[in-house]
Amino acid sequence: MNATTRPDRPAPKPGILEIEPYIPGKSTVAGGGKVYKLSSNETPFGPSPKAVAAAGAALGALERYPSPGARELREAIAARYGLDPDRIVCGSGSDELIAHICQAYLSPGDEMVQTVHGFNIYAIATLAAGGRPVFVEERDLVTDIDAILAAVTPRTRLVFIANPNNPTGTYLSASELARLARSLPPGVLLAIDAAYAEYVRRDDYGCGLELAATMANVVVMRTFSKIHGLAGLRIGWAYGPADVIGVLHRIRLPFNLSTPAIAAAIAALEDTAHEEKSVRHNLEWLARFTDAVEGLGLVVTPSVANFVLVHFPNVPGRSAADADQALQAVGVITRRMESYRLPDALRISIGSEEAMLAAIAALADFLGVPA
Repeated sequence: MNATTRPDRPAPKPGILEIEPYIPGKSTVAGGGKVYKLSSNETPFGPSPKAVAAAGAALGALERYPSPGARELREAIAARYGLDPDRIVCGSGSDELIAHICQAYLSPGDEMVQTVHGFNIYAIATLAAGGRPVFVEERDLVTDIDAILAAVTPRTRLVFIANPNNPTGTYLSASELARLARSLPPGVLLAIDAAYAEYVRRDDYGCGLELAATMANVVVMRTFSKIHGLAGLRIGWAYGPADVIGVLHRIRLPFNLSTPAIAAAIAALEDTAHEEKSVRHNLEWLARFTDAVEGLGLVVTPSVANFVLVHFPNVPGRSAADADQALQAVGVITRRMESYRLPDALRISIGSEEAMLAAIAALADFLGVPA
């Protein structure tokens, strides 16, 4: 390189500047008064008191580095789900594991396939790794297996599926997920993001752990951020073939989970009563809120997760953007969906009873109909 070809400033590698930064759920609104945050799919019950106590107890040894591979947590996860701890890797949230999968399996120009309304982090991590995201249409906001298979080319290296999907709340059955896994070329890694698996109570659902246990090209990711209420500690894990997990262990940072995070996650797994309380509440209010919103004349995509996608007419004064502003004015924060190519919808988390009643009342007032 000579002086005339040198750039005048540091330049990122190709693909980085194509990334649209991730937009998290809004947390605050202007003004005072009670605020109901229904924008980030957080549990209304918070973490298990046992997890809080365990994290607090771990604060007494902060001068020591944590376990480099979170071995104790991997063994606790394995005991809970009947898995091999040597085929588990933990990360700072499942987001870190998504990034590591892309880093490990995508070379510049390689393709990652996801659904058009799938989790934004898949595309962000793909571009950061130098890959190319390929988006396929869904069928009635449900993952279309045949569309995914049709999109696979010789450059495809990864397929990301969220099951249940965020932000639609829809899901693939265990048999459909297995059909997808078995139809992909053996050199394509299927990464199943099951962040909301604990909430699903459908007989035909499977999060994919059995596929990851028996197939060479399937990995499943789980998180402690949702039903376990530990989003602030950033804890995720993945299970898959020994060689895939071995690759992820090679590139993860040595101390990617803190000691309090490891302790809290182990305690959370043990407190199944706290988890079941969250499931019961979610099942009740998922149905009640859906019925109430549909009773107001709005369309709701059927969901099995801890949130619903509510659709608004694309008319002035009644749009999703108008509804979002009206709800914020009374302290109800929801999630706008423009970044997910769903500009006429809001995603609304299932919160406490008080929060859900406030959301119903606010929507009714916005629409000018009785609650």
